[in-house]
Amino acid sequence: MAASAKKLLAELSRPGPHHVLYGDLALVGLPGLVVTPRRGSDLPAVAFGHGWMQPLPRYRSLLRHLASWGIVVAAPATHRGPLPSHRLFAADLRTALDVCTGVRLGDGRISVDADRLGVVGHSFGGGAAVIAAAEEPRIRTVVTISPTESRPSAVVAGGGVRVPALHLAGGEDRVAPPEATAEPLAHGWAGPVQLRTLTKADHLGVTEGRHWSELLMDGRASRGPRRLATALTTAFLLRVLTGNRDMDPLLENDVSGARLEFSRRSLPVTALAETG
Repeated sequence: MAASAKKLLAELSRPGPHHVLYGDLALVGLPGLVVTPRRGSDLPAVAFGHGWMQPLPRYRSLLRHLASWGIVVAAPATHRGPLPSHRLFAADLRTALDVCTGVRLGDGRISVDADRLGVVGHSFGGGAAVIAAAEEPRIRTVVTISPTESRPSAVVAGGGVRVPALHLAGGEDRVAPPEATAEPLAHGWAGPVQLRTLTKADHLGVTEGRHWSELLMDGRASRGPRRLATALTTAFLLRVLTGNRDMDPLLENDVSGARLEFSRRSLPVTALAETG
């Protein structure tokens, strides 16, 4: 790993410069959580999709970390039952972005730029994030973490999505092994794309804490994979949604524990211009 990439990884693994606020999406009619910097104008925003059966507290450090780096995050807490709907959850992700752009957040001290929107999803939420991006032209970037296939198919939907995407697969994931979804998703993606393998991550490695759903599926929370996924997700979102080229050395190189498996024009000179 290049020295500059290693330095960036260490920097982006630490909280950013912003103090963080928490809010309740239920106040605007959608159960869930909104996490924001304390203040800021024309900020980027992402909707976050949770994994199958996973409660939002299992992603608290990831959501808080993104907000500390200046990204507003809205995370619906819907479709947490055993038979969730990918399409309806994708609609909730789009609604969460509507909240970010249509409601003045943080006691009026936070505004979101409607041209800087993205979606991030883990597991079931990864598939839903792809569907949301296929159906919502305002979405400018997608990040999936251990994505699972969906109904309708995320792999098929990704073939029509032209915005930059980062797909993170778990090298030890036996629920959604890389060849099952992440690899075909990346290779069939219509726009700029990166595929990385978190070599020591299983399906739940990016979560935190314990949950009874671990009795139903393989995997458990792990600090190392969570740290890597958080830093890489933060770097990619800042690169695409804010045009911060300081992230390039990290995003263009292999990272210890996160191999760069496949890349196609993953770092456009002006991603927003190309996808707008």
